[in-house]
Amino acid sequence: MGAGELLLVGLVLVLGLCGALVPGVPGTGLVWAAVLWWALYDPRPVAWTVLVGVTLVLLVALVVRWVLPPRRLRASGATARMSVFAGTGAVLGFVPLPVLGAAPGFLAGIYLHEGFRLGRRAEAWAALRAAMDAGGSSVLAELFACLLVAAGRLTAVVWAG
Repeated sequence: MGAGELLLVGLVLVLGLCGALVPGVPGTGLVWAAVLWWALYDPRPVAWTVLVGVTLVLLVALVVRWVLPPRRLRASGATARMSVFAGTGAVLGFVPLPVLGAAPGFLAGIYLHEGFRLGRRAEAWAALRAAMDAGGSSVLAELFACLLVAAGRLTAVVWAG
């Protein structure tokens, strides 16, 4: 697989990560399709091993999302800008602390957004709790799974060289 194809697969992965933040967009489906595309064009066993692992992680995330409350984020006042803050926070938290940093980063992103919007810490905490109760935990679970998949695929590409 050439550099151009690897870049396109990476672009689809990024679109899937963004799709995990937007209700109704199949973020996990795009992420899985990107890894499948890479595995189909890379004949090495590591690609198929990563695809199996990715499939298992995304299936677990799907089950977790079914258990969590349904998404009603728009009704709670969540905006697209809040999703950008939350997603950026999750990615920034995931980079220094690869597995555990996404959740605090996600929460910090929502808190910062609400702090800027509302101006008071107590109201920002209340808005954070309302957003998580309205389905933010479901978004976090899907985004976390997609981040794990992207990190796993990137690690496999760099490691298998």
